[in-house]
Amino acid sequence: MHYIFEIRLKPGYTAEQYAEGWLEASRIIQQAPGARGTRLHRKIGEPDVLLAIASWESKARRDEMENTHDPRVQAIIDSQMPHVEFRLIGEFEAPEWEVIPPGFT
Repeated sequence: MHYIFEIRLKPGYTAEQYAEGWLEASRIIQQAPGARGTRLHRKIGEPDVLLAIASWESKARRDEMENTHDPRVQAIIDSQMPHVEFRLIGEFEAPEWEVIPPGFT
């Protein structure tokens, strides 16, 4: 499953600053059972808007991680909150299958 949300950076805060915290939190979260990676993208034409995608084995695994609330991750989130606005776009099931052209991952 994929957990997708939008991050809007407030004036004076850069994507690179946000990404630093994102990488640290992701490093911790990816140790949780069922974690399958994260991605952070900058919106074309709007450098102060980012798209974050976290992939999980299942919604149950992601919910399990959320319910444990690692204090290190919470500290990173708390440090970012004055500088960003989050909007959950949604939780999406991963497709049962997908076709990817050769040479792409």
